[in-house]
Amino acid sequence: MLDIITSAVETKTPEGIASAISRLIRGGALRSGERLPTVRDVAAALGVSPATVSNAWQALSKVGLITSRGRAGSYVLEASTAWMPPHFGELAGSHVVARLDLSTGTPDPLLLPDLGLALGHVPTRADTASYLDTRVLPDLEKQLRASWPFVPASLTILDGALDAISRSLEAIVRYGDRVVVESPGFPPFFDLLEQLGVEAIPVAIDSEGMKPELLAAALDLNPAAIIIQPRAQNPTGVSLTEQRMRELARVIRAKSHVSDPVIIEDDHSGEIATGPAFSLGQWFPRRTLHVRSFAKSHGPDLRIGALGGPTSIIDRVVSRRMVGPGWTSRMLQTILYQLLTASPSVTQISEARRVYHARQRALSEALVRAGAEHSPSDGINTWLRVRDEKAAILSLAASGIKVAAGSSFYAVPVESEQFVRITAGRIRDDFDQIGALLAAAARAS
Repeated sequence: MLDIITSAVETKTPEGIASAISRLIRGGALRSGERLPTVRDVAAALGVSPATVSNAWQALSKVGLITSRGRAGSYVLEASTAWMPPHFGELAGSHVVARLDLSTGTPDPLLLPDLGLALGHVPTRADTASYLDTRVLPDLEKQLRASWPFVPASLTILDGALDAISRSLEAIVRYGDRVVVESPGFPPFFDLLEQLGVEAIPVAIDSEGMKPELLAAALDLNPAAIIIQPRAQNPTGVSLTEQRMRELARVIRAKSHVSDPVIIEDDHSGEIATGPAFSLGQWFPRRTLHVRSFAKSHGPDLRIGALGGPTSIIDRVVSRRMVGPGWTSRMLQTILYQLLTASPSVTQISEARRVYHARQRALSEALVRAGAEHSPSDGINTWLRVRDEKAAILSLAASGIKVAAGSSFYAVPVESEQFVRITAGRIRDDFDQIGALLAAAARAS
């Protein structure tokens, strides 16, 4: 093992040694549970001081790659996410608690609305007259339709955005089909496609959304579906512009003789995004499924989302659920309806949207002042280009900051693209200090 480590080290600094060990662990050359050589042995082999290696070991420990067992030595940490789907597991990263965790992609709990008033409207008994009762509360459906970006033929409620997308794909695709995804994109989508035996066709995005010319090329492969996040795209925070949406619609229409994929739109941050609610359903209502989630705005633990689109597909989703969970609890639907209509919660969500927007701007401006290239994002996440992903993560870990590795967000590895995802919405203060640390990490190699 000592030979493997010494041959992998390119720069004999704490950062260089830590980066080499990180690459060996992530590449599988050093396996979970293996004992590392002693600090003194590594130092002697590299011709550096024990303090240099010790600092490298400390950095690796902070990011959750190794652990010290005292006199027994240091070991490669056992994977804590083995039970997760592979892309989801990569997104989860290490379980080490950081001083400031900006890797989660979750909202600031202090900006979630108070549930007290909504809970007061929940029935005191979890009863239903029939297992065949309507799946959606009429008042909630009316409220959702009033703000839907196109007129959906049917609408149903499911257990969050990912549940809606999973069930939509199950109703649409077959083994061996192809599905267009954004690149970078949301890792759980890649897991879903792999489990369904479907090939992901990555299409790059820019500051306005999916690139039309690359979508055109992808449509020549006759995909069964397109998955797109129109607002606050995860991980980049990009929201589609009206012009780009029109360009994508033109491309899809021009290729209709080759392919007629179902369009699945994941509006996961709609209530707290500042971008307008554009939808391809305005042009293709008979083959657009629009998903609206309330996890980022009203709370991840509500586990509720809405799916609207053509009746032919929605009916298949509802029918399949009848021999599974049946429906999403009407008690949860009552809570959501109250949160969407009661003045106090509506005001709280409006304030959360304003605060997230201000935090995104404050962080972006701090990054630019510190010498990084960056533009403000929408929603709670932002995307920062770095010189070396692993070096950046290690640099930030040394300061007690955790971010998500950008490589996790690519269906197909892209070596030339080095980024990290930052959950900017969880930064409440100290923007200049955090921006300086992030900018320094972006230059690390």
